[in-house]
Amino acid sequence: MDMEKMVNFCKNYGFIFPGSEIYGGLANTWDYGPLGTRLKNNVKDAWRKRFIQERISAYEVDADILMHPRVWEASGHVSSFSDPLIDCKECKMRVRADNLVNDFTGDSSGDAMNDDELISFIRDNNVPCPNCGKSNFTDVREFKLMFDTKRGVTNDSKSTIYLRPENAQGEYVNFLNVMRSMRCKLPFSIGQIGKAFRNEITPGNFTFRTIEFEQMEYQTFCKEGDDSSTYKFFKDYGKKFYTDLGISEDNLRFHDHEKLAHYAKEACDIEYKFPFGWGEINGTHNRTNFDLKRHMEYSGISMEYLDPLTNEKYVPFVIESTYGLDRTVLALLFDAYHEEKIEDDTREVLKLHPFLAPFKVAVLPLAKKYHSEKAKEIYEMLSKSFMTSYDEAGSIGKRYRRADAIGTVYSLTVDDNTLNNNTVTLRDRDTMKQITIPLDEVKNYVEEKIKF
Repeated sequence: MDMEKMVNFCKNYGFIFPGSEIYGGLANTWDYGPLGTRLKNNVKDAWRKRFIQERISAYEVDADILMHPRVWEASGHVSSFSDPLIDCKECKMRVRADNLVNDFTGDSSGDAMNDDELISFIRDNNVPCPNCGKSNFTDVREFKLMFDTKRGVTNDSKSTIYLRPENAQGEYVNFLNVMRSMRCKLPFSIGQIGKAFRNEITPGNFTFRTIEFEQMEYQTFCKEGDDSSTYKFFKDYGKKFYTDLGISEDNLRFHDHEKLAHYAKEACDIEYKFPFGWGEINGTHNRTNFDLKRHMEYSGISMEYLDPLTNEKYVPFVIESTYGLDRTVLALLFDAYHEEKIEDDTREVLKLHPFLAPFKVAVLPLAKKYHSEKAKEIYEMLSKSFMTSYDEAGSIGKRYRRADAIGTVYSLTVDDNTLNNNTVTLRDRDTMKQITIPLDEVKNYVEEKIKF
């Protein structure tokens, strides 16, 4: 499936809609529909279960989007958070210079180049514009990526504040609060799910790169010396999380960074093979103790940890593992979508992990006139336990196909046997096999199958 087909699929079936569509849309903004919202929330629940619930000394916070401006001075975003952009002099298209080089070479060599090296490579190799095909570009210019706004009611009192470009700083500034209130000892982790914003000049590829996006952030605080083993653990833990969600390992790979940020000791991405190529869906970084030291410097508050075993004071190292929620959802959709030939028909089926599927059961009365009353009773009973849909329009075959296309795990058919002996037919989405089961066993049967 290519990207255009995925965009249409998501719109037609209620997963993702263009943002502000009745006004012509706003470039690279997308609204999650009823099924997309459910899928996205299920991914969040899976992340919370795996990273918060199942791990010792792991805690979730929900920090404000708007933070004290000094936070972003300490993090370095105010002074250095920008993209290297160039303009085509022929067609006026604006592109990221590093991405242009990477697309031309087929690797990530552009990531390791500075601005002068980027433009020299582009000119020496006559790298073409992706729009018009000519090679006539301006010099590289750095464009700020943070959105800023003003706080205050009068011009004299207004001050600049920023929409956060990442969630991580919310965990760092709450390091002391979590450690004190939860009585933490190293190592411990702080996680957060929330929105972030970046003034991307060249966003695109559906929900892969947008100006508003959601992250599942995870920071593990540890002692220096334990940092590399912790980094390796979460690098592998992240890949297992994705394969446990049902993503094929053939479509995942590690990409170790050749060019490290000045504060980083180790860094790696997990990439998914999208139709446009490999794209990052997770990043794991050994950030050393840079972040806590910077906040200690800018706030004047000590971020030191007192080791209860040695009475030693030190600033902990941080291992960050960030999961792009929107990118993860997009990868799951691509990986789960299948088209299967069945005689003279083609079946669209979304083979999502049962835990992630927006609906677990579709309740289908075989004949509306005779079975709908009982079917609605069953819907009301099952919907108290898990997401259930009800569909009585069209032939039973067409209703099976609709349920398959949106990933519904089981189709439950209500027929005369249901009325006579209280049994129902359950049809499996992936195999299309049908079983007859007593109605009072359905809830437990389904709950066992949809566990994560």
